[in-house]
Amino acid sequence: MKRFVTGFIMSTAVLAISATMAVAGTIKVGAILAVTGGASFLGGPEARTIEMLAEEINAKGGINGNKIELLIKDSGGSPEKAISFAKQLIEEEKVFAIIGPSTSGETMKIKQICEEGKTILLSCAAAEAIVDPVAKYVFKTPQKDSHAAQKIFTTMKEMGIAKIAVVSGNTGFGQAGKAQLEKLAPANGIQILANEVYDSKATDLSAVVAKLMANKEIQAVINWSIVPAQAIVAKNMRQAGWNVPLFQSHGFGNIKYVEAAGAAAEGIIFPAGRLLIAGELPESNPQKAVLVKYAKDYEAKYKETASTFGGHGYDAFMILARAIAQAGSDREKARDAIENMQGFVGTGGVFNFTAADHNGLDIDAFAMLTVKNGKFVEYKK
Repeated sequence: MKRFVTGFIMSTAVLAISATMAVAGTIKVGAILAVTGGASFLGGPEARTIEMLAEEINAKGGINGNKIELLIKDSGGSPEKAISFAKQLIEEEKVFAIIGPSTSGETMKIKQICEEGKTILLSCAAAEAIVDPVAKYVFKTPQKDSHAAQKIFTTMKEMGIAKIAVVSGNTGFGQAGKAQLEKLAPANGIQILANEVYDSKATDLSAVVAKLMANKEIQAVINWSIVPAQAIVAKNMRQAGWNVPLFQSHGFGNIKYVEAAGAAAEGIIFPAGRLLIAGELPESNPQKAVLVKYAKDYEAKYKETASTFGGHGYDAFMILARAIAQAGSDREKARDAIENMQGFVGTGGVFNFTAADHNGLDIDAFAMLTVKNGKFVEYKK
């Protein structure tokens, strides 16, 4: 696997490591990301982001004279590869910490491996089960599924929607979201009249759409999945002439999904962090400076629009940087620093970790967005 000898952006961060964990003058940080394959829309931006951050700090001489050796392993979204890479990074490379994986299924497979290896894991995946129950060494940067579900239900109530259909992919992410929707619906006065699970690799969901359309009481649909289904559900609904509101999960936060769905994406409503609307935020917003700088730097370097997913990589890397800046080369102290980190301004929100919360974000990390004229804008009733 190619090694990327790179570094990160935080000028005040000091990423150090003991001599037993790295050759003098270098700091090893592992990453397991889906750079290629079906989940590359997640792992690609994540990998490019952490490479960019790493390059910047090394160009300035490293951290306290130490260069960052970033070991990126391309899992292709495979849980089996993630397991193998996690063991390799921990046992052979003896990395200080691991960033990733990109998907919930992969993360759940290596959660215990990192726990047993006493290695910090900063996951870029969304499923709430990654941090619930809490594992001592495992953290995640994307917002919580339960908060995403709650934001959707709150918006539905404001729209007068009470009877819905839920469709979800058969991935770890899809099933985790489905569970949260089912759990929270009753307390929000929402009735789930239909609940369909489909193969995440499906290329045509028109039969599922036709089945749902037969129930005339359904007022809206929530789709909880990753690509390609996000675009397929939207296309099949509109092709069938079914114009009820379509809500997507926070996994919809990449403009490429809008492009894939074309005109069918118009009007889709979903929760997301504020990176996608950074330019619209008031100057008083505590995240604006971070969001604008990250998007500007990323887009200038890679000639593509910054996405929520690259932001997850940014947050993971920078949280680790801040922790080691505070704790030095002692991994246990760095772990403690993350767990007690308060007021860290990232792309996903303002993080406030505790021993009981290894995600550190509250529901206000989400805004409700919609697609208007092919662009992401804040949803307004």
